[in-house]
Amino acid sequence: MTNNLPAAPDIDVVIIWVDSSDKEWQASKALHSGRPLDADGDAKRYRDWDNLQYIFRGIEKFMPWVRKVHFVTCGHKPVWLNTSCEKINWVQHKDYMSKKYLPTFSSHPIELNLHRIKGLSDKFIYFNDDTFVVNHTRAEDFFGKTGMPRDTAINTRITSINYKDPIGNIALNNTAVINSHFDKKISLQKNWKKWINLEYGVFNLLRSATFLPYPNFTGFLNPHLPAPFLKSSFEAVWRAEPGILDFVSSNKFRSKLDVNQYLIRDWQIVSGNFEPKNWYREGKYYGVSNASINQIKSDIQRKKYKLVCLNDEASDESFVSLKRQVIEILDFLLPDKSSFEI
Repeated sequence: MTNNLPAAPDIDVVIIWVDSSDKEWQASKALHSGRPLDADGDAKRYRDWDNLQYIFRGIEKFMPWVRKVHFVTCGHKPVWLNTSCEKINWVQHKDYMSKKYLPTFSSHPIELNLHRIKGLSDKFIYFNDDTFVVNHTRAEDFFGKTGMPRDTAINTRITSINYKDPIGNIALNNTAVINSHFDKKISLQKNWKKWINLEYGVFNLLRSATFLPYPNFTGFLNPHLPAPFLKSSFEAVWRAEPGILDFVSSNKFRSKLDVNQYLIRDWQIVSGNFEPKNWYREGKYYGVSNASINQIKSDIQRKKYKLVCLNDEASDESFVSLKRQVIEILDFLLPDKSSFEI
Protein backbone atom coordinates (compact mmCIF):
# COMPACT_ATOMS: atom_id res chain seq x y z
CA MET A 1 0.00 0.00 0.00
CA THR A 2 1.39 3.39 -1.01
CA ASN A 3 1.83 6.00 1.72
CA ASN A 4 0.57 9.29 0.28
CA LEU A 5 1.42 11.34 3.36
CA PRO A 6 3.90 14.18 2.75
CA ALA A 7 7.44 13.48 3.85
CA ALA A 8 8.45 14.97 7.18
CA PRO A 9 10.71 18.01 6.73
CA ASP A 10 14.36 17.57 7.60
CA ILE A 11 14.56 20.32 10.20
CA ASP A 12 16.91 20.06 13.16
CA VAL A 13 17.32 22.01 16.39
CA VAL A 14 20.66 23.18 17.78
CA ILE A 15 21.07 24.06 21.48
CA ILE A 16 24.29 25.34 23.02
CA TRP A 17 24.88 25.08 26.76
CA VAL A 18 27.58 25.56 29.37
CA ASP A 19 27.67 24.04 32.85
CA SER A 20 29.22 26.83 34.90
CA SER A 21 29.44 24.53 37.94
CA ASP A 22 31.87 22.21 36.13
CA LYS A 23 35.16 22.46 38.06
CA GLU A 24 37.29 21.64 35.02
CA TRP A 25 35.54 24.34 32.99
CA GLN A 26 35.98 26.84 35.84
CA ALA A 27 39.68 26.05 36.12
CA SER A 28 40.20 26.34 32.37
CA LYS A 29 38.35 29.65 32.23
CA ALA A 30 40.35 31.02 35.16
CA LEU A 31 43.59 29.89 33.52
CA HIS A 32 42.85 31.66 30.24
CA SER A 33 41.28 34.77 31.74
CA GLY A 34 43.68 35.17 34.64
CA ARG A 35 40.84 35.57 37.12
CA PRO A 36 38.24 33.34 38.84
CA LEU A 37 34.64 33.15 37.62
CA ASP A 38 33.30 35.07 40.62
CA ALA A 39 35.54 37.99 39.70
CA ASP A 40 34.24 38.05 36.14
CA GLY A 41 31.79 40.78 35.25
CA ASP A 42 30.03 38.25 33.03
CA ALA A 43 29.43 35.75 35.86
CA LYS A 44 25.67 36.34 35.62
CA ARG A 45 25.79 35.25 31.98
CA TYR A 46 27.07 31.82 33.00
CA ARG A 47 24.92 31.04 36.05
CA ASP A 48 22.57 28.09 35.70
CA TRP A 49 18.79 28.33 36.14
CA ASP A 50 18.48 24.51 36.27
CA ASN A 51 15.73 24.51 33.65
CA LEU A 52 17.46 23.05 30.60
CA GLN A 53 15.33 19.89 30.65
CA TYR A 54 12.23 22.00 29.94
CA ILE A 55 13.67 23.08 26.60
CA PHE A 56 13.86 19.41 25.61
CA ARG A 57 10.41 18.69 27.01
CA GLY A 58 8.93 21.59 25.07
CA ILE A 59 10.58 20.47 21.84
CA GLU A 60 9.28 16.92 22.23
CA LYS A 61 5.73 17.98 23.13
CA PHE A 62 5.26 21.04 20.95
CA MET A 63 7.71 20.37 18.06
CA PRO A 64 7.32 16.61 17.42
CA TRP A 65 8.19 17.17 13.73
CA VAL A 66 11.83 18.03 14.56
CA ARG A 67 14.20 15.44 13.08
CA LYS A 68 17.09 15.71 15.53
CA VAL A 69 18.39 17.88 18.38
CA HIS A 70 22.11 18.70 18.31
CA PHE A 71 23.15 19.52 21.86
CA VAL A 72 26.45 21.43 21.89
CA THR A 73 28.77 21.73 24.91
CA CYS A 74 32.50 21.92 25.62
CA GLY A 75 32.37 18.29 26.76
CA HIS A 76 30.19 18.20 29.83
CA LYS A 77 26.53 17.19 29.84
CA PRO A 78 23.68 17.18 32.38
CA VAL A 79 23.46 13.99 34.42
CA TRP A 80 19.89 13.44 33.24
CA LEU A 81 20.64 13.58 29.50
CA ASN A 82 19.73 10.36 27.67
CA THR A 83 22.44 10.16 25.01
CA SER A 84 20.85 6.92 23.76
CA CYS A 85 17.77 8.82 22.56
CA GLU A 86 17.55 8.43 18.79
CA LYS A 87 16.79 12.13 18.35
CA ILE A 88 19.79 13.44 20.30
CA ASN A 89 23.23 14.23 18.94
CA TRP A 90 25.55 15.29 21.75
CA VAL A 91 28.21 17.45 20.12
CA GLN A 92 31.43 18.62 21.74
CA HIS A 93 33.19 21.76 20.53
CA LYS A 94 36.15 19.68 19.40
CA ASP A 95 33.83 17.64 17.15
CA TYR A 96 33.18 20.52 14.77
CA MET A 97 35.44 23.46 15.63
CA SER A 98 39.05 23.93 14.59
CA LYS A 99 41.59 23.17 17.33
CA LYS A 100 43.01 26.67 16.99
CA TYR A 101 39.71 28.10 18.30
CA LEU A 102 39.63 25.95 21.45
CA PRO A 103 39.00 26.26 24.26
CA THR A 104 36.59 29.16 23.97
CA PHE A 105 34.46 30.88 26.61
CA SER A 106 32.55 33.05 24.17
CA SER A 107 29.33 31.94 22.51
CA HIS A 108 30.27 33.71 19.28
CA PRO A 109 32.85 31.20 17.94
CA ILE A 110 30.55 28.35 18.97
CA GLU A 111 27.62 29.89 17.08
CA LEU A 112 29.49 31.07 13.98
CA ASN A 113 30.72 27.53 13.27
CA LEU A 114 27.47 25.63 13.84
CA HIS A 115 27.11 24.80 10.15
CA ARG A 116 30.15 22.50 10.52
CA ILE A 117 28.31 20.06 12.82
CA LYS A 118 28.40 16.64 11.18
CA GLY A 119 24.95 15.45 10.16
CA LEU A 120 23.26 18.80 10.69
CA SER A 121 20.25 19.34 8.45
CA ASP A 122 20.40 22.09 5.83
CA LYS A 123 17.53 23.73 7.72
CA PHE A 124 17.86 24.16 11.46
CA ILE A 125 16.49 26.22 14.35
CA TYR A 126 18.96 27.69 16.78
CA PHE A 127 18.06 27.80 20.49
CA ASN A 128 19.87 29.66 23.23
CA ASP A 129 19.63 27.95 26.61
CA ASP A 130 17.08 30.54 27.79
CA THR A 131 14.57 30.00 24.97
CA PHE A 132 11.59 27.67 25.42
CA VAL A 133 8.74 26.20 23.38
CA VAL A 134 5.52 26.65 25.36
CA ASN A 135 2.79 25.91 22.82
CA HIS A 136 2.22 23.80 19.72
CA THR A 137 4.16 24.73 16.60
CA ARG A 138 4.36 23.61 12.98
CA ALA A 139 7.36 23.27 10.72
CA GLU A 140 5.70 25.97 8.59
CA ASP A 141 6.10 28.41 11.46
CA PHE A 142 9.86 28.37 10.89
CA PHE A 143 10.31 27.54 7.20
CA GLY A 144 7.88 28.67 4.52
CA LYS A 145 6.54 27.18 1.32
CA THR A 146 9.73 28.05 -0.56
CA GLY A 147 11.89 26.41 2.10
CA MET A 148 13.21 29.77 3.25
CA PRO A 149 13.45 30.75 6.95
CA ARG A 150 10.51 32.78 8.20
CA ASP A 151 11.59 36.01 9.84
CA THR A 152 10.73 39.60 10.71
CA ALA A 153 12.48 42.26 8.61
CA ILE A 154 12.21 45.49 10.56
CA ASN A 155 14.72 48.33 10.38
CA THR A 156 15.73 49.87 13.68
CA ARG A 157 18.52 51.85 15.35
CA ILE A 158 21.26 50.20 17.41
CA THR A 159 21.67 51.62 20.90
CA SER A 160 23.57 50.70 24.06
CA ILE A 161 23.04 51.70 27.69
CA ASN A 162 25.94 49.81 29.29
CA TYR A 163 29.50 50.79 28.46
CA LYS A 164 30.88 47.52 29.87
CA ASP A 165 28.54 45.34 27.81
CA PRO A 166 30.01 44.84 24.30
CA ILE A 167 26.73 43.74 22.72
CA GLY A 168 25.92 47.20 21.33
CA ASN A 169 29.28 47.34 19.58
CA ILE A 170 28.81 43.79 18.29
CA ALA A 171 25.42 44.64 16.79
CA LEU A 172 26.98 47.68 15.16
CA ASN A 173 29.79 45.50 13.78
CA ASN A 174 27.22 43.13 12.29
CA THR A 175 25.53 46.04 10.55
CA ALA A 176 28.86 47.41 9.30
CA VAL A 177 29.59 44.06 7.62
CA ILE A 178 26.12 44.04 6.07
CA ASN A 179 26.59 47.55 4.71
CA SER A 180 29.95 46.62 3.22
CA HIS A 181 28.31 43.92 1.08
CA PHE A 182 24.80 45.20 0.38
CA ASP A 183 23.36 48.39 -1.06
CA LYS A 184 20.33 49.22 1.07
CA LYS A 185 18.35 50.79 -1.78
CA ILE A 186 18.89 47.81 -4.08
CA SER A 187 18.11 45.27 -1.33
CA LEU A 188 14.86 46.98 -0.40
CA GLN A 189 13.77 47.47 -4.00
CA LYS A 190 14.54 43.87 -4.92
CA ASN A 191 12.49 42.42 -2.05
CA TRP A 192 10.16 45.28 -1.16
CA LYS A 193 7.19 42.98 -0.62
CA LYS A 194 9.17 41.21 2.10
CA TRP A 195 10.15 44.46 3.82
CA ILE A 196 6.80 46.23 3.49
CA ASN A 197 4.49 43.42 4.51
CA LEU A 198 1.25 43.67 6.48
CA GLU A 199 2.27 40.51 8.37
CA TYR A 200 4.48 42.71 10.57
CA GLY A 201 1.64 44.95 11.77
CA VAL A 202 1.21 48.70 11.47
CA PHE A 203 3.45 49.65 14.41
CA ASN A 204 6.44 47.68 13.12
CA LEU A 205 5.93 48.99 9.59
CA LEU A 206 5.91 52.56 10.86
CA ARG A 207 9.04 51.86 12.88
CA SER A 208 10.80 50.44 9.87
CA ALA A 209 9.67 53.33 7.66
CA THR A 210 11.29 55.79 10.07
CA PHE A 211 14.72 54.52 9.00
CA LEU A 212 14.05 54.26 5.26
CA PRO A 213 15.53 57.72 4.48
CA TYR A 214 18.93 56.70 5.84
CA PRO A 215 21.27 55.67 2.99
CA ASN A 216 22.65 52.64 4.88
CA PHE A 217 21.14 49.97 7.10
CA THR A 218 21.02 51.19 10.71
CA GLY A 219 20.26 47.84 12.34
CA PHE A 220 17.56 45.19 12.48
CA LEU A 221 14.95 44.41 15.11
CA ASN A 222 15.74 41.14 16.88
CA PRO A 223 12.97 39.18 18.66
CA HIS A 224 15.49 37.11 20.73
CA LEU A 225 13.69 33.84 20.05
CA PRO A 226 14.66 30.47 18.51
CA ALA A 227 15.79 31.40 15.01
CA PRO A 228 15.55 29.44 11.73
CA PHE A 229 18.74 29.22 9.66
CA LEU A 230 20.05 27.74 6.45
CA LYS A 231 23.52 26.19 6.55
CA SER A 232 24.12 27.88 3.22
CA SER A 233 23.75 31.28 4.91
CA PHE A 234 26.65 30.48 7.25
CA GLU A 235 28.70 29.27 4.30
CA ALA A 236 27.97 32.47 2.36
CA VAL A 237 29.14 34.72 5.18
CA TRP A 238 32.29 32.64 5.72
CA ARG A 239 33.08 32.96 2.00
CA ALA A 240 32.49 36.70 2.10
CA GLU A 241 34.36 37.50 5.32
CA PRO A 242 36.71 34.65 6.26
CA GLY A 243 39.15 37.02 7.97
CA ILE A 244 36.58 38.58 10.30
CA LEU A 245 34.96 35.25 11.21
CA ASP A 246 38.32 33.60 11.79
CA PHE A 247 39.36 36.50 14.04
CA VAL A 248 36.15 36.28 16.08
CA SER A 249 36.37 32.49 16.28
CA SER A 250 39.88 32.86 17.69
CA ASN A 251 38.70 35.06 20.57
CA LYS A 252 38.37 33.12 23.81
CA PHE A 253 36.21 35.81 25.38
CA ARG A 254 33.68 38.31 24.06
CA SER A 255 35.15 41.42 22.54
CA LYS A 256 33.80 44.73 21.30
CA LEU A 257 35.43 43.83 17.97
CA ASP A 258 33.28 40.69 17.56
CA VAL A 259 30.43 39.89 15.25
CA ASN A 260 27.96 37.18 16.27
CA GLN A 261 25.38 34.78 14.86
CA TYR A 262 22.91 37.64 14.31
CA LEU A 263 25.12 38.63 11.39
CA ILE A 264 24.01 35.38 9.72
CA ARG A 265 20.36 36.20 10.39
CA ASP A 266 20.79 39.75 9.07
CA TRP A 267 22.54 38.36 5.97
CA GLN A 268 19.59 36.04 5.28
CA ILE A 269 17.17 38.94 5.54
CA VAL A 270 19.13 41.44 3.45
CA SER A 271 19.76 38.75 0.81
CA GLY A 272 16.02 38.18 0.59
CA ASN A 273 16.44 34.55 1.68
CA PHE A 274 13.46 34.57 4.03
CA GLU A 275 9.67 34.66 4.11
CA PRO A 276 7.87 37.33 6.17
CA LYS A 277 6.57 36.43 9.62
CA ASN A 278 5.75 38.56 12.64
CA TRP A 279 7.52 36.72 15.45
CA TYR A 280 6.25 39.26 17.96
CA ARG A 281 2.77 37.76 17.63
CA GLU A 282 3.93 34.26 18.50
CA GLY A 283 6.89 34.85 20.78
CA LYS A 284 7.92 37.03 23.69
CA TYR A 285 11.19 38.14 25.27
CA TYR A 286 11.10 38.53 29.06
CA GLY A 287 13.75 39.86 31.34
CA VAL A 288 13.21 37.67 34.41
CA SER A 289 12.91 39.88 37.48
CA ASN A 290 10.61 40.44 40.45
CA ALA A 291 8.68 42.93 38.33
CA SER A 292 8.03 40.51 35.45
CA ILE A 293 7.62 37.09 37.08
CA ASN A 294 3.82 37.28 37.53
CA GLN A 295 3.32 38.29 33.90
CA ILE A 296 5.58 35.43 32.79
CA LYS A 297 3.53 32.98 34.83
CA SER A 298 0.22 34.26 33.48
CA ASP A 299 1.31 34.28 29.83
CA ILE A 300 2.86 30.80 29.91
CA GLN A 301 -0.03 29.21 31.76
CA ARG A 302 -2.49 30.76 29.29
CA LYS A 303 -0.25 29.66 26.39
CA LYS A 304 -0.35 33.19 25.01
CA TYR A 305 2.78 32.56 22.93
CA LYS A 306 4.46 29.63 21.20
CA LEU A 307 8.00 30.64 22.13
CA VAL A 308 9.50 32.60 24.99
CA CYS A 309 12.92 33.85 25.99
CA LEU A 310 13.49 33.98 29.76
CA ASN A 311 16.58 36.17 29.96
CA ASP A 312 18.44 36.53 33.25
CA GLU A 313 17.83 40.00 34.68
CA ALA A 314 17.57 38.85 38.30
CA SER A 315 19.49 40.63 41.02
CA ASP A 316 21.86 38.58 43.15
CA GLU A 317 19.39 38.87 46.03
CA SER A 318 16.38 37.65 44.02
CA PHE A 319 18.09 34.98 41.90
CA VAL A 320 17.34 31.94 44.11
CA SER A 321 13.68 32.89 44.56
CA LEU A 322 13.13 33.68 40.89
CA LYS A 323 14.91 30.50 39.81
CA ARG A 324 12.50 28.46 41.95
CA GLN A 325 9.49 30.29 40.54
CA VAL A 326 10.58 29.84 36.91
CA ILE A 327 11.06 26.10 37.49
CA GLU A 328 7.59 25.89 39.03
CA ILE A 329 6.07 27.71 36.04
CA LEU A 330 7.77 25.45 33.50
CA ASP A 331 7.06 22.29 35.48
CA PHE A 332 3.36 23.15 35.63
CA LEU A 333 3.33 23.30 31.82
CA LEU A 334 5.75 20.42 31.18
CA PRO A 335 5.68 18.02 34.16
CA ASP A 336 6.52 14.82 32.27
CA LYS A 337 10.01 13.68 31.39
CA SER A 338 10.90 13.60 27.72
CA SER A 339 12.70 10.83 25.86
CA PHE A 340 15.78 13.07 26.07
CA GLU A 341 15.91 12.39 29.83
CA ILE A 342 17.03 9.26 31.65
